[in-house]
Amino acid sequence: MDSGRAQKIIERIRQIMAEQKDYLIEIDGRMGDGDLGLTMEKAFTAAADEIKDKDIEDAGKLFMKAGMVMAKAAPSTMGTLVATGFMRGGKGMSGETEAGELSTFFTSFVEGLMERGKSKPGEKTIIDALHPAAQALEKAAGEGIGAVEALEAALSAGRKGLEATKDMVAQHGRVAYYQDQSKGMEDPGATAGVFILRGFLDVFKE
Repeated sequence: MDSGRAQKIIERIRQIMAEQKDYLIEIDGRMGDGDLGLTMEKAFTAAADEIKDKDIEDAGKLFMKAGMVMAKAAPSTMGTLVATGFMRGGKGMSGETEAGELSTFFTSFVEGLMERGKSKPGEKTIIDALHPAAQALEKAAGEGIGAVEALEAALSAGRKGLEATKDMVAQHGRVAYYQDQSKGMEDPGATAGVFILRGFLDVFKE
């Protein structure tokens, strides 16, 4: 992946987060702080503005830079987690094929989330969308599948993971206070995770 495509990905995610801001605010406001939409828009707008036309040839370094900007622009819990994901994903990025690069990016992304958030799959977080997506990418890369097909598989897995959060009980954040009352609702963070996957796929399909 070249840095030009990486810039387009950050810009596309910014657009999606802006379009979905009110929806994220609505679902986050049911039991959370209600600021997720604002946080995601602020984080990706700052990142997109900062890396636009930046002379950084390496896509991994550009994603790391985007993550650093997000951390400063949106220092909330979710902002920090997503920023960490991009920094770790960019740092860990490697692979002989685009699908391989995407696999190592999202695997490192999820590892960063689990480390920073002290969380794991099944706890009703963004991880529940991105962990199965990373697994799908790893499988696709191992089978020699192209980047678009690999990302389509990842997005499908991420959406299934998001749907599965309805049956989970929240363990982290403000929503964790509601415990069993959180069942039946999709996790807002996992929803944002699906939007991130959509941004990657949209750009690769161009």
